[in-house]
Amino acid sequence: MSNVVKKPSLSQVSLIFACGTALFSDGYANNIIGSVNTLLDRIYGTDAVSAHNYSKTISSLAFAGTVVGMLTFGYLSDKLGRKFGMMTATVIVFVFSGLSAASSGANHSLRGLLAMLSAMRFLLGIGIGAEYPCGSVAASEQTEEEGIAKNAQNRWFALATNSMIDFGFVVSSFVPLVLFWIFGENHLRAIWRISLGLGMIPAALVFIWRLRMEEPTLYKKDSMKRARIPYWLIVKRYWVGLTAICLTWFLYDFIVYPFGIYSSTVVNNITGGSDSLTVVFGWNVVINLFYMPGTIGGAFIVDYLGPKYTMILGLISQAIIGFIMSGLYVTLTKHVAAFAVVYGIFLTLGEVGPGNCLGMLAAKSGPTAVRGQYYGIAAAVGKVGAFVGTWAFPPIIDAFGGASSTRGNTGPFWIGSGLAILSALITFFFIRPLSADGMAKEDREFRAYLEAHGWDTSQMGDGSELVSSAFVADYDDQGSVEKEKQSA
Repeated sequence: MSNVVKKPSLSQVSLIFACGTALFSDGYANNIIGSVNTLLDRIYGTDAVSAHNYSKTISSLAFAGTVVGMLTFGYLSDKLGRKFGMMTATVIVFVFSGLSAASSGANHSLRGLLAMLSAMRFLLGIGIGAEYPCGSVAASEQTEEEGIAKNAQNRWFALATNSMIDFGFVVSSFVPLVLFWIFGENHLRAIWRISLGLGMIPAALVFIWRLRMEEPTLYKKDSMKRARIPYWLIVKRYWVGLTAICLTWFLYDFIVYPFGIYSSTVVNNITGGSDSLTVVFGWNVVINLFYMPGTIGGAFIVDYLGPKYTMILGLISQAIIGFIMSGLYVTLTKHVAAFAVVYGIFLTLGEVGPGNCLGMLAAKSGPTAVRGQYYGIAAAVGKVGAFVGTWAFPPIIDAFGGASSTRGNTGPFWIGSGLAILSALITFFFIRPLSADGMAKEDREFRAYLEAHGWDTSQMGDGSELVSSAFVADYDDQGSVEKEKQSA
């Protein structure tokens, strides 16, 4: 049996990116609202916008929409197909990005404008949430297609998913700055509407890219599109691993919030509290750029250490940096350049570890039959962690003495770093390592498990010609693939 590693097929790699690249538009749509809110405050006044409780309303509705999308489309991607879910998600993002840009109230009232924008963000959130259990799951399955090198399967997944989200963050922070250079201070309404509307372009391009896609081979062979899903058997087999991934995702998103406060510290110290939009938007670009070295560099580490140990490395490294930033907070804030560098290292390590690996572990740990639901549940729990952290940490800061005190600024970060270590421990003890072609291996073991419990597996697969063929893939111990004739 030959152990020669084939060069990846360009067409096959492009399919991985066709599945995952829509996450760029999701990253853009998610992040652009921060700059839009800054512009709305500048146009209408912070007090007028705050009087309508807009900030809490839009964040809550966007959160709710994203969770609905993750859970609903996790099921739909398993029962109706990955392509159906991806195409629908792209349409939702396209439509509601445009309607967000067109938001307006009766008689041009601020209240009506904010209400419509909040409603559109909820519906847009459904599309954003849908992309995760559809696009990410399909991208993971495409990495095990013939033509993808075994030592690059995780790399291509990370580059096509998390790197695309982070790139969307960077572009979404850069676009308002460019538009501000073009339109200037007197046309802020044009800037925020165009910024939102431009989210339609990547969604439209990805929709066209996906039109001629087929379902991944794993889905064709091992889905339960035509069969009743035996949830109780699945829960008994996978509940420990799924619970561990959910907990680590919850904890990571929960602690990301307090560390995010450091970004405002960096910007305020470097700019001297400047309220110039050029300065604010410019530094927003710099902060978001910190993500890119981590996600791209981490993509070339994860195939060597594996997602489990890369995640542990990232979490422990982040915790150490968090402890340093907390313990030396007073000293570092006197030397803002050093503070910014340490903060940038912290963000980079986050992308090397949990940023790249959480979605990978969620997408590749469960069986194809319920992969969309498995991933959707884990991602939704992570989103709940972010929401809880958003509400929990302001009272924690107040309890430590308030945002103006040193203890108020550092106390939550001791907690956050401790939770990062807890997350690393959960990963070490309860999440299994992933191997090359591990999803195909898991599907074979899952079939054997179902049959051992008296469940008929003859209806698995989507009924396509490829599945009904008498040839199925069989993997040897090194993960090599050979075709073998099976009896009818």
